[in-house]
Amino acid sequence: MNHRKIIHVDMDAFYAAVEQRDNPALLGQPVVVGGDPRERSVVAAASYEARRFGVHSAMPMKTALRQCPQAVRISPDFHKYRRISGEIHAIFHEYTDLVEPVAYDEAYLDVTYNKQDIPFGHRTARLLKAQIRRQLHLTASAGVAPNKFLAKIASDLQKPDGLVVVMPDQVQDFLRPLPVEKIPGVGQVTRQHLSERGINTIGELAGQELADLVRRFGKRGAYLWELAQGRDDSPVDPSWEPQQLSQETTFAVDVYEREEMRFALKELAEELSGRLRRRRLRGRSVTLKVRYPDFQTITRSMTQYPYLDQAETIMERALELLERTEAEARGVRLLGVGVSGFEEDMVVQLDLFADAEGPC
Repeated sequence: MNHRKIIHVDMDAFYAAVEQRDNPALLGQPVVVGGDPRERSVVAAASYEARRFGVHSAMPMKTALRQCPQAVRISPDFHKYRRISGEIHAIFHEYTDLVEPVAYDEAYLDVTYNKQDIPFGHRTARLLKAQIRRQLHLTASAGVAPNKFLAKIASDLQKPDGLVVVMPDQVQDFLRPLPVEKIPGVGQVTRQHLSERGINTIGELAGQELADLVRRFGKRGAYLWELAQGRDDSPVDPSWEPQQLSQETTFAVDVYEREEMRFALKELAEELSGRLRRRRLRGRSVTLKVRYPDFQTITRSMTQYPYLDQAETIMERALELLERTEAEARGVRLLGVGVSGFEEDMVVQLDLFADAEGPC
């Protein structure tokens, strides 16, 4: 039986690692990349030295510096990260053109039939990692498996500089002991619902009756069950295009004041507007994401003409949508804003080199 050979490559603490590489004085130091804490910024990336103090990406910068006062904060240089990401992806394309970019620092590669006629996926991954280290002096972790789902999980298990290989006959043994939250998209709420049914591992999820999961979770239950069996037929798609661009922020403390919410939406709208304009995209639909303190998450959307990409208009729409929620009464722990419905003649292939895709 023929099996695909999929590699998921994820650079290790990419932004922070680049800064440490370019400034040897930072080697061994706890480094956090992100904006000024006085401006309510978040951590874009944290070195492994900083992670030992509990610092992680998407954490408010104030919290990060409180937990690790000795951390060295570096303002992000996205122009540099874009350039280096391009160099990384040029290496990927030496092996295969079936490269699906996910972010600056992350991609799926289908190396079933590769340019160098390497018969084994794990050998291809080792060569990739070695070439990245040799040419760019950076480390990457990789997962090799018969599908994207398994490769994604595998790449995360032995960071930094890890390589985990899942052979086709090892799939169930590999998945069985892993916690259900290793499945991409299983967050705290879904994990809690599963736990209430005695489902804490992927093996326990795989052992459930499919009909029961569908009754409890609908189509999502069937989707999770399929993944728990190790099944994922989605191809590596080099022509993948963004359907939505979005920004979100999680607050260190639940927010109840409208002005604080307004300030956060203003920042999100400005960041999102910059990304849209750099990609030459304009959209008709604005979506607001709200997570309440009890972790209930809701979205509200509106679609209208004309197409928009300006921060002021995005913010105005987001504030209108906020009025359609219980945010002021219940408080919020997360706010997010997205724009979709792009002009067809302006949608371009996902451009890794246009802007930061989020925390690393």
